[in-house]
Amino acid sequence: MDLQSAGPVVLQVLTQATSQNTSELKPAEEQLKQWETQPGFYSVLLGIFNDHRLDVNVRWLAVLYFKNGIERYWRRGAPHALSEEEKSSLRSGLITNFKEPVNQIATQIAVLIAKVARLDCPRQWPELIPVLLEKVKVLDVLQQNRALLTFYHVTKTLASKRLANDRRLFQELSSSIYSFVYSVWTHHTDSFLQQLNAGDQQGAFSSLERTLLSLKVLRKLTVQGFVKPQENVEVMGFLGAVFERLQQFVECCGLVGPGSVCREKLEKTIILFTKVLLDFLECHPFSFIPLIRRSLEFCVGSVFSTVGDGFLFERFIVQCLNLIKSIVKNESYRPDKNIEDTRPEVMQAHKIRTEFFTPPTLTEIARRLVSKYFLLTEEELLMWEEDPEGFAVEETGGDSWKYSLRPCTEVVFLDIFHSYSQTLTPVLLEMVHSLQGPSDVNDTVQLLIKDAVYNSVGLAAYELFDSVDFDQWFNNQLLGELQISHNRYKLIRRRVIWLVGQWISVKFKPELRPLLYEVILTLLQDPDLVVRIETATTLKLAVDDFEFRTEQFLPYLESMFTLLFQLLQQVNECDSKMQILHVLSCVIERVSSQIRPFVGCLVAYLPLLWKQSEDHNMLRCAIITTLIHLVQGLGAECRNLYPFLLPVIQLSTDVSQPPHVYLLEDGLELWLVTLENSPDVTPELLRLFHNMSPLLELSSENLRMCFQIITSYLYLSAGDFLQMYGEGLCRCLCDLLKDITHEGQVQVLKVVEMVMKVSPLVGPHLFRTLLPSVLRGVLEGERYPVVMSVYLGVMGRVLLQNSSFFTELLYQISQEIHQEVQCVLGTLIEMWVDRMDNITQPERRKLSSLALLSLLPSPDSVIQEKFCGIINICVESLHDVMTEESETGTLRDCMLMNPLEEPKFSEDEEPLTEQDKRKRLLALQDPVHRVCLQQCVFEKLKAQQVLMGEAEFQGLMETVDTEVVRQLQEFLTGF
Repeated sequence: MDLQSAGPVVLQVLTQATSQNTSELKPAEEQLKQWETQPGFYSVLLGIFNDHRLDVNVRWLAVLYFKNGIERYWRRGAPHALSEEEKSSLRSGLITNFKEPVNQIATQIAVLIAKVARLDCPRQWPELIPVLLEKVKVLDVLQQNRALLTFYHVTKTLASKRLANDRRLFQELSSSIYSFVYSVWTHHTDSFLQQLNAGDQQGAFSSLERTLLSLKVLRKLTVQGFVKPQENVEVMGFLGAVFERLQQFVECCGLVGPGSVCREKLEKTIILFTKVLLDFLECHPFSFIPLIRRSLEFCVGSVFSTVGDGFLFERFIVQCLNLIKSIVKNESYRPDKNIEDTRPEVMQAHKIRTEFFTPPTLTEIARRLVSKYFLLTEEELLMWEEDPEGFAVEETGGDSWKYSLRPCTEVVFLDIFHSYSQTLTPVLLEMVHSLQGPSDVNDTVQLLIKDAVYNSVGLAAYELFDSVDFDQWFNNQLLGELQISHNRYKLIRRRVIWLVGQWISVKFKPELRPLLYEVILTLLQDPDLVVRIETATTLKLAVDDFEFRTEQFLPYLESMFTLLFQLLQQVNECDSKMQILHVLSCVIERVSSQIRPFVGCLVAYLPLLWKQSEDHNMLRCAIITTLIHLVQGLGAECRNLYPFLLPVIQLSTDVSQPPHVYLLEDGLELWLVTLENSPDVTPELLRLFHNMSPLLELSSENLRMCFQIITSYLYLSAGDFLQMYGEGLCRCLCDLLKDITHEGQVQVLKVVEMVMKVSPLVGPHLFRTLLPSVLRGVLEGERYPVVMSVYLGVMGRVLLQNSSFFTELLYQISQEIHQEVQCVLGTLIEMWVDRMDNITQPERRKLSSLALLSLLPSPDSVIQEKFCGIINICVESLHDVMTEESETGTLRDCMLMNPLEEPKFSEDEEPLTEQDKRKRLLALQDPVHRVCLQQCVFEKLKAQQVLMGEAEFQGLMETVDTEVVRQLQEFLTGF
């Protein structure tokens, strides 16, 4: 591309590409895409975005195309890679302009320079760093800013490289420039402080920008530029200076009005100081040891005293708390159980922490955390009144909740309490004791403090296990507070029921459960929505607890379910509806089929909620989860839900529909439980399987669930299912086997084995193309034991239940490998006997015995040669399946099933699903559960004896080991 002639053309096309008119935009984009690989194109772009006279949007687009080109064509081995000559010219051009007036474009140029630096610096671009350092020294403010901005992005990019050689180069760079960068930061920091104190806010803001940029560079150099930073005087000097500067900058907040641009930049700089300390602690915990005391003194002094009042802002408090938490929890500072084995530096850190966290300090921290930072703020109380549902969502972990101050203080409280529980437990108990009895509803401060103290007791429930008799406290104090119905006391009602939820899995007598259910029933009718939502959450914790007893809960089930459903209808936020749905799902899951009389209202409401949640996929996930538990609870009655249920499954498992990204996993589970509980097959249920082929092609982590669904269809209606989908299923499974792990092969082959089991006549013909490879796998002695086990299971089914197809299969293989059929059969039996130990499931072992016995009686010399091995397998299987009757002392085949005998299950077990019943019916037809192995062995041996005559049969028996014969005779005693 000729630079002189191409420049105006490219400029015109870029201008068209910024147009809102699609007739101009689309052709322009296509043309730019074609030029991407043209030599000289990026040189033209460089000239365009460096020309400050041109339209900002055009220059912006030129920068973006240049940046994308670096990612695609800058590497030497890339297709259409830029020539070395053009790259050299571009590198030179990129560092000639540090006067970019537009901030956004300047940032993009800095980023693309950093991208080139990642690939070329320092070897192909040794002049980059010297030029940047030189430009940082110039007096022109704009050039200084742009140079520092670029310097930061280059440093950030080089610091992110992880190869050993790249890290070494970055460390060498850090050592060579650290002193200069430190001096630049000090200079701009001093300038900012002087200008601010002199009242020059505009000059101070300009200096602050450069302070922030140089501090960003120092952060990268300090944290990632040194292997042993503690040995570098300047590094440790800078870290020591951070505390002094932090104090100065925090105090400056009083000189800068809140909400101003300068205040925003000042707060960013303060946060960056704390990030330097946090990053350094994380990457160099032992180098940080000299800074532990100063960090704790600064953070505790700022956050837990009156010194910082008026200057502190929320994010700075959070960062201070994070620094305290990181020091308290740091595993590098934890001594070994055997103190003598502990490294000296670990003991030094531990000693510093121990000396700092004295009982008075810990007491003050705990008291201030609870009495200051745990208190609900005026904004939160106002939100409770004006938007109670929004307040409830935030309190239970909404998106903004995790970034706010109180959750951070709660985490710090827990970490400190866990580390120093012996000191802090009496402090917390004393705070609780001071709040005995009901509080004055007119004393808002006392109510807020009680709320905060109860919050702390809930958070520390596991730590307080041995110190609090919660059952007694619940009976004597908390129960009474839950019964105070005054509107202002809703703070305490909400907190107490939350507190019960925190303790219920820690220490709560089962005998108190009915009393708790009575309380929950009352609070679910509370006038305050926040109290009702919190009560629902506590109900979920109570129902989900391992000490939950269904019989205790059943008297309250109908009322609870009705009130929860009413609450579900009342709330409007997606998060609230999800929360209530999870509670309903948990209740349904725990009471199982006993929910059936009460779910009519929910069943009628869910379709409406599904329609309303079209744009809220996470809410739809919660609906599907509820449906899963509903179907399990309804059992065969789930068929009444088909008009709603099946379209939900259809949508959530259709990979051509965008929502499947969110709904697929839950949708597959719903599909499976629907099949398991459906009483019979319907055309609509069968049509759902159209979604399966694309799912199998994905070969994702959901394959196992897909195979379970296929198996359920086979149990439900093998004939209809295989008639409609058998051939397609066979193709999919064969394709899967071409590129899948051994574990995946096993799952696929189990499906094939299942088809042989449910449809022994049709199955082999469906899998005509696959079965030869299964037989070859057996003949060749498949080395992976589990695969071999399933291979033998498949062949056992074919041999036992479709002997004519088995004969055809033998003949086909014999033709392929050019051997006699009898020779192939002999090899098969020999390999079967040899690899019998690969089969671990008793059912498959018995199947193998029955299959091989089906070859008898036979005059065939090959089978008679393998007679010994067949008998060995049969005796092994007899040991597996024969058990002695305790009453009669006789042996019986434990795998035989009596069609008249009803299955038994304990009260703790779930009742049989429709699929369980179908499994039983199929098992009653299965030779493994229908044929007595003991009798079969006797009859086959007797028939062989008749066929051969006594003398020849005795000769055949003599080929069997005498001990095996003796065991066989014991099993056949009585026949």
